[in-house]
Amino acid sequence: MRNLLVLHVAALGYDLLQACEIKHLAGLPIQRLTTVFPAVTCTAQATLRTALPPEAHGMMANGFYDPHTRQAHFWNQSAALVKGPRIWEAFRAQGGRVGMYFFQQSLGESVDEIVSPAPIHAHGGKLIMATYSQPPELLNGKNPVKLWQYWGPLASKKVGRDIVKLLTERLEAGNAPELLLAYLPSLDYDLQRLGVSYGLKTCGMRHPNITSAVKETVEQIEQVAKVAQQKGYELLICGDYAITDVNGSVAYPNRILRAAGLFQTRTVKGMLYPDFHRSTAFALCDHQVILLYAQGEAQQKARELLEALPEVDAFATQVYGDTLVFTAKSGCWFAYPWWEKPSEAPDYATHVDIHNKPGFDPCELHFGKTPFQCSTDTKKIYGTHGRNEAPVAYAASLNFSADTLLQLAEQLQKWLSHDQSTLRI
Repeated sequence: MRNLLVLHVAALGYDLLQACEIKHLAGLPIQRLTTVFPAVTCTAQATLRTALPPEAHGMMANGFYDPHTRQAHFWNQSAALVKGPRIWEAFRAQGGRVGMYFFQQSLGESVDEIVSPAPIHAHGGKLIMATYSQPPELLNGKNPVKLWQYWGPLASKKVGRDIVKLLTERLEAGNAPELLLAYLPSLDYDLQRLGVSYGLKTCGMRHPNITSAVKETVEQIEQVAKVAQQKGYELLICGDYAITDVNGSVAYPNRILRAAGLFQTRTVKGMLYPDFHRSTAFALCDHQVILLYAQGEAQQKARELLEALPEVDAFATQVYGDTLVFTAKSGCWFAYPWWEKPSEAPDYATHVDIHNKPGFDPCELHFGKTPFQCSTDTKKIYGTHGRNEAPVAYAASLNFSADTLLQLAEQLQKWLSHDQSTLRI
C-alpha cells in the first residue's frame, strides 16, 4: 500500500505563483486548476474529501443558517455536516489508515488521526487555547499552534511553521497513517489584508508582506515534502481558492433587508442584535457569496432587493430548499453588518468571534481602535475570494491530469480505491 501526503494550501493561486516566477513546488511542476464554487475553505475541503460537488456534500459556504433552531453557524467543526461517502473509504477497508491535520469539519470524522484547533470559550469572554487530537495521546495535551497566529489581527504566516513542524515530527516518528491530509493557511492572511497586487500601481512592485508570504509558504511546503518523500510518500499539493483584488465596492445586504422590514433586530443596551425569530429574510455573507434565507412571500421581495445591489453579479438556486445563492461582481464583496451607527454594533463586532458573528468578517485581520479590539473598517480589506474565476495551483508526483478540483478529487479517490501503481509517474 502506497503512502500519500495531501497538502491543501489556502490561497495557493496559480497566477500569483506564475507572477512570482515559481514554476515548481517540491520539485514538481505546478499546473492550473479551476476550483469549486463557492471558492471558500469549507466548500473546497469538502469537495476534496468526498469527490462531490457542493450541492451534493452540502457545504455551500463556511457557514449556514439552521431554520429549525433559527441560528447562524460559522466554522462549525462537526464532520457530520459534510454529506456523502469519503474518498478514503475503500482505502481504509483495505487496511489503510488516514490522518487529518487542521482540516475544517474534521471532528468526529471516520479517520484514524485528527488534529484541529478547538479552543474553549469560557465565561466572561475568555478564550482558552486548546487543540483537539484523536487519539488524545497524539498530542498529550499540547497545543502545536498558537491560536492567536491562526486567526485575528496577529494571524501570521508563521503558523504554518508550527503545522509543518508537527507533520515532520509525526512522519519522522514512524508508523504515521499511510494517507495524510493537512491544511496550510500561511498564505491566506496577508493576501486577504493586501490583495495580490498591492503596491504594483504606485511603485511597480508587490508589498513585501505579499512576497514574503509566498516565499514562506513555498519553503514550508518543500520542508514537509522533503521529509515525506524520504519516508516514501507520494505528494499532492493543491490550492483551495485564489485571492483576488478588491477593486470595487463592498455591499451590506442585511442593511437593505432591515430597511425593508424583512430582517428584524432587537435592542439590548443600545446594541442591535439579530432577531431571527421575527425575521423573514437574512443574508448570510461569506466573502463574495450570499446565501439568502427567506420565508414565503418575503423571498421574492428579498431577491429583488439583493438583485438590485450594484455589487451583485448573478444568482443561482441551490439545493437548500428555497435558499438562493448570490455572487458578487469581480472586485466586490459582501459584509454581514446590519447596523448603521457604530454605537449600535453588537458587542462581538469589535472582537475576534468567528462563531457568534452570523457572517464571515475579514476585518478581524486588522486591529481596531485599541490593541484589544479588531477593526470594523471594511476599507482595510484589499483581498477577497468566493468566485472561482481565478485558477488555483496544484502539483503531484502521481500521474493526475485534472482541470477542476472535483476532477482531481475523483482521480484521488480512484487512486486510493484501485490499482495505485499504474498512476505513478
